[in-house]
Amino acid sequence: MLAAMVTPADLPDVRALLIAAARGGRDLSYSEVLLALGHRFTRPKMRSLCKLLDAIDAEGRAAGQPELAVLVVRESDRLPGQGWWVGRSDAPADWTGPAARAYVDACQARAFAWWAGAVTAAGCDRLA
Repeated sequence: MLAAMVTPADLPDVRALLIAAARGGRDLSYSEVLLALGHRFTRPKMRSLCKLLDAIDAEGRAAGQPELAVLVVRESDRLPGQGWWVGRSDAPADWTGPAARAYVDACQARAFAWWAGAVTAAGCDRLA
């Protein structure tokens, strides 16, 4: 039976999914994450997932880690949804074009490098 809603109790599982994706150098769609939690995609469930993604990134920032929410993307264009973009002062104005793709690629590359063990909290290359 599918659970009714994504809850804060799902945070460790979502974080583990995102770390595994980062280590594998890949993104995950909102649907993939929800399905892994035993949910079908619905907008309310996606919104509750987004709240967890915010909490995961807040914990990561406190630990000096790069964000992981950037790895959760729409299936249509493989870019994060609107909520991820809101409030970013350094993001491009167009959240769907080539500049957005380059911005997301750079953010994802930081997560991939960190979780692959190539970078330290200070941003120094561990392989150098």
